[in-house]
Amino acid sequence: MSPVRVIHASYVNVPATAALPLEPIKLTAMEAIWVIMPVLQHVLLYEGADMPPFEDILQALRSSLAVTLGSFAPLAGKLVHLKDTGDVAISCSASDSVKFVVAESDADVRRLARDEEHDLPVLEQLVPDVDMSKLPAAVLAVQATRFNGGVAVGVTVHHAVADGRSLWTFVEAWATACRGETPALTPSFDRSLVKLPRGEEEEARRIFHEWAPNLPLVTTPPLFLEDRPRFTRRTFTLDMPDIQRLKQHIVHLGEAHDAPLTGPPSTFVTVTALAWTCFARCKPFPLNDDLLLFFLADVRGRLDPPVDRGYVGVCLTRCLVMLPARELRGPRALLTAAAAVQDEIRRMNRDPANQQSHLTPIMLASWDRLMNVSGSSAFAAYDIADFGWGTPRRTEPIRMNHDGQLALMRGRDGLGVQVSVSLLQQAQMDEFKSLFLELVHSN
Repeated sequence: MSPVRVIHASYVNVPATAALPLEPIKLTAMEAIWVIMPVLQHVLLYEGADMPPFEDILQALRSSLAVTLGSFAPLAGKLVHLKDTGDVAISCSASDSVKFVVAESDADVRRLARDEEHDLPVLEQLVPDVDMSKLPAAVLAVQATRFNGGVAVGVTVHHAVADGRSLWTFVEAWATACRGETPALTPSFDRSLVKLPRGEEEEARRIFHEWAPNLPLVTTPPLFLEDRPRFTRRTFTLDMPDIQRLKQHIVHLGEAHDAPLTGPPSTFVTVTALAWTCFARCKPFPLNDDLLLFFLADVRGRLDPPVDRGYVGVCLTRCLVMLPARELRGPRALLTAAAAVQDEIRRMNRDPANQQSHLTPIMLASWDRLMNVSGSSAFAAYDIADFGWGTPRRTEPIRMNHDGQLALMRGRDGLGVQVSVSLLQQAQMDEFKSLFLELVHSN
């Protein structure tokens, strides 16, 4: 028997009072490539003896979702192909709704919420499945799953419509409404706020033509799908004292080798450098191989003019770093990695509107030598996702699509960082863990 069983599915309608856009919302050039990418999926796990009855939780989630869709109405829309122009857009109507799946499970929610190693077969069933292989496609779906002594709230959203910050903006608004409070942030879906120097519509159409030539059919590149069912996943938590020690160690390395950083390493730089050196050492790369690190930067506040922090969409630019495996295994590895990441962030800040596709030829040719970082150490998922029965015991991204992917979010204590890692080989994951913990605790 499946560990998770769907009981039923219904739909939550957009309120009649919601203000709908008069025209379809055309995707920007920053969003175009994400039409072919896997969806964003996150699960929030809650457990405890004082949880409300499941039916009360369902009622609260449904009613507050309806309220939230009053200001997030485009998330209830459909992603459509506008054949006449070649654009892809969010189409909204008064009849729009969001699929709400109800499920139950006999799995041990306490183990799911606390184990370092992930039970992927169960976790993947705690988020709703949405077919996005052909347009029109749903933008958003949610799921509530009953456990003995707990509940899971799962969210699936199309990545062409929302980046990580947008996802958590929506979850925060939904949780706030569920507590009976008024969200502090007003969301905006106005794509005209994103000013890009090479134009919007023509650049987006060029990307659609190159990467999705068979629209309305959407084909996700096989490299995102082939190995995913076999991934080994682990989560590590770095508390603030751990991070501060690592930062100091990197600074001291720079001083000792007369190669000081241009400034103190940020938490993101420190954690990413740590993970990248572990990645370089846990796999049998030849010393002369160039290894790549890829991450995305939120540029809402970096564009000219800046985009409001309540913007719901994809507002990201790519960052790519390359170093020989030899340098990521040497005595200065943490310093070298941190300096390279810092330099790339500085370059990105000089040109935040860089619209190059992140599927560059060098990335595709080096896919097996690349670590991909998603999420952010600034995402305060635990702080914002209190629906009225306490903060989550655990929240995890479900879609990790790469052998060597790192997913970051702020830790449950509100200070540290939660680090989730996916690798194909169990032996390599064991080696990664050993190296990771050794570096954390020896500095």
